[in-house]
Amino acid sequence: MASSKEYLSYILEQLSDLEEITFRQLMGEYIIYYRGKIVGGIYDNRFLVKTVAAAVSLMPDALYEKPYDGAKEMLLVDNVESKEFLAKLINAMYDELPARKK
Repeated sequence: MASSKEYLSYILEQLSDLEEITFRQLMGEYIIYYRGKIVGGIYDNRFLVKTVAAAVSLMPDALYEKPYDGAKEMLLVDNVESKEFLAKLINAMYDELPARKK
C-alpha cells in the first residue's frame, strides 16, 4: 500500500519547525531528509526513522518495523502529534546520520 499525500502533508507540517526538511517520492513512499541527510521516511502511512542511538534513547519503547520486505528495521514514531518532540528527535539524530551519497 502506498502512502497518501495527505499523510505526507501532515508529517511535513509537524516537521515545519525545522529548516531544510525535504522529501523525495520513491515508488509510492517518501524519503525524508533533514539538512541533506536521510532521517527516515513515510511507508504505508507510518513515519519511520533510522535506528540511531539518539532515536532509540528518545523512544525506548518504540516498535521496530520494516518499511518494506527485505529492508532493515526502523523505529516507528508514534508521537507524531507533538511538533516539539519531532523537532527534538530529528535534531538529536542529525549528527549520527551518514552524509548523503552523491
